[in-house]
Amino acid sequence: MGDRLREARSAKFRSARSAAQAFGWNVSTYAAHENGQNKYGPDEARRYGKAFHVSSAWLLTGEGSRESRTVPLVGLVGAGSAAHFYADGQGPFEEVDAPPDSTDATVAVEIRGDSLGSMFDRWLVFYDDVRRPVTNDLIGKPCVVGLTDGRVLIKQIMRSRDKTRFHLLSHTEEPILDVIVEWAARVKAMVPR
Repeated sequence: MGDRLREARSAKFRSARSAAQAFGWNVSTYAAHENGQNKYGPDEARRYGKAFHVSSAWLLTGEGSRESRTVPLVGLVGAGSAAHFYADGQGPFEEVDAPPDSTDATVAVEIRGDSLGSMFDRWLVFYDDVRRPVTNDLIGKPCVVGLTDGRVLIKQIMRSRDKTRFHLLSHTEEPILDVIVEWAARVKAMVPR
């Protein structure tokens, strides 16, 4: 891990000290990660990967491509009350680091709201396999859901008695009952912003 971190840093900075100072990291902590004295975890790997433009998965495991891959952030997604619903088609806004199992179709949305729990507000959610109509393998799973009125939400999908409609569930709110779902995609990954 330390060797890969040193390799990534040396392409951008002459020394561990100069890199740590440039990004406002604790110099001794960063140096201990780079020289292998201390291991670093996924959060540090994401931070270092973003700074040095390399894959955080490669930094952690040495597997996969060294190069960082990005996907478009296509919009904001509601995970809260009606005040936090956002319409489809807002972005793309920027590029964000892709999860390790991303495909060419993977995109990201940013959560706004707290129906998944307040700690998930502003997290990134990745998805790629959009289904029109909803398929059975999405039932009971957390999904990014597009409704016919333009709302885009993150909810658990359940079947309604009416075969053309669904119930949308969350942890902290009343369910949204008997709605027509235009499209849905299973959540591929969620990461803090």
